[in-house]
Formats: sequence, structure tokens, C-alpha cells
Amino acid sequence: MPLWIAITISAAFLQNIRSVLQKHLKGTLSTTGATFIRFAFGVPFALIYLFGYAWLTGAAIPSANGDFVFWVVIAALAQIGGQMLLVMLFSFRNFAVGTAYSRTEPAQAALFAFIVFAETISATAILAIVMAVLGVMLISVARTPFSWRSLVISTFSRTALIGLGSGAFFGIAAAGFRAASLSLEPDMASPDFILQAGFTLVAATGFQTLLMGCYMALKQPEQFGNIARAWKPSLATGFVGATASFGWFMAMTLQQSAIVKALAQIEMLFSFASSVFIFKESINRLEITGCLFIVCGVLILVLG
Repeated sequence: MPLWIAITISAAFLQNIRSVLQKHLKGTLSTTGATFIRFAFGVPFALIYLFGYAWLTGAAIPSANGDFVFWVVIAALAQIGGQMLLVMLFSFRNFAVGTAYSRTEPAQAALFAFIVFAETISATAILAIVMAVLGVMLISVARTPFSWRSLVISTFSRTALIGLGSGAFFGIAAAGFRAASLSLEPDMASPDFILQAGFTLVAATGFQTLLMGCYMALKQPEQFGNIARAWKPSLATGFVGATASFGWFMAMTLQQSAIVKALAQIEMLFSFASSVFIFKESINRLEITGCLFIVCGVLILVLG
């Protein structure tokens, strides 16, 4: 099994845990506060991963060049924008449709990488992306009145457009982080995907923490006190989130971002399994069909 596949599956599993922790914190913190701790409490662990690896291997810490700074800033802002639009969806009655469209991230990452970086993807990978995205969309709308016609018609609704915008931002973020990591190679003695990913992670989370921290200080200063009182689960969230992001960045340094994000849809299976086996929730045919599509997409990527 290629290393990037094992890393991606591990990162998807950890991201599912991070989502559960953030959902738990949402009862104590605002949406902004719960998002902030993902970055702020992840910075110490990102630094440990980077400098710990450099110390163990004797590798030199990379230097940030102009391309790196540009793509880190673009990707970090896009990631925040995607998260904000995703949160907006919950204020709509039919947010499930919008959430489904936000899951088009792998396809939009592929489109962005093709337009900006001239990256091409094999027909097999395109098929896998389509299967995985379709499976996730089916699961997302499985609990609402559904028909293929309504799904197509709803593409131009406000909710769907916000969902597509969220997916576009996340797609840009994925491609941007890959570009930032790869931009370090010319200035390094030899490519090292772990060192590149660690440096990118530190720069991205540091910038996002600073940006969101300034915003909270101006708009929601009371959240800092709430975060301090919930420091234990926040620390756990930061650890899991930083570790998952480290995995994403390593995988996207080794493989095209669209392919990594397509395989990352396996996170939905982890979430789905949690709801069935832990929370004892019932399942319906659309959810089962969606799971089968995701499994087919993952198998095509793994075996292709």
C-alpha cells in the first residue's frame, strides 16, 4: 500500500475524532471560539512535530520563500472561508443539500489544480472522485425528501451555492497547501515530505491563530475566558487536529490534493459507523447506497 494512502486514512480517522470534540465544545464556546481552538491549541503540537523531527534526523529547518508565503496565506484564508460558509449552512432549513454540495471539494480541488498548476488526473482517479463525491452527497441528503430531479434543480438555490462555495474554498486550500509544501523543495538539500509538511503546518496554523485571535479580541473577547475554562478538551482538540492536519499535509506533499481529498471521504464512513454502532441510530437505503459508492471510490483509488 502506498504510504500516502495509509497517512490519509489515519488523518481522516483523526479528523472524525476532532469533529466529535469540537461538537462537544460547541455547547461551551461560540462557533468562532470552537474553530479558533482548532488552530491555537494545535500550534504547540505543530512545533513539536517540526522541531522534534528535525532534532531526531538532524535535518535543517526550511526557509520560507516568496511562493511559500503566498500559497500558505491563500490556503489558510481559503480554509477559514470554507469553514465560515459551512457554518452558515446550519442557519438554513435545507442545510443538508448545501452540506452535500460542500462535499464536492475533491472535484473542485482537481479543477483548481488543473487551471492554476496544469495538473492532470487519470481517468481512473476521476472515476474514483466522482464515486466518492456522489456517495457523500447521497448520505448528506438521505434524511430529507429526496429525488434526483430535486437534487439537480436545487443546484442553483442559495443553500447549494453556499455549499459549492464552501467546497471551492476547501478545494483551493488543499491545492494551496500542496503548492506551499512543494515550493520548499528547490531550497532544500533533498526533498523531505515530513519536514515540508511540518513547516507548512506551523506556518499555516500560526497565521490562522493570529488572524482569528485578532478577530475574537475585537468581536468576541469573552470567548478567551470560556476557552481558558475549557482548556482540557481544547488541548485534546488541538492535539488531534494538528496531528490530522500533519497527516493531510504529508499526504498532499506525496500525492495530488484532489486524489488525497477523494480518499479522505472515507471519513464519512467513520462518522457513519459511529452513529450506527455508538449512538444506535437507524440507517436507510440511501445511506447504505452512499456508503457503497464511497467504498467503491476508495477501492478504485487504492487498487488503481
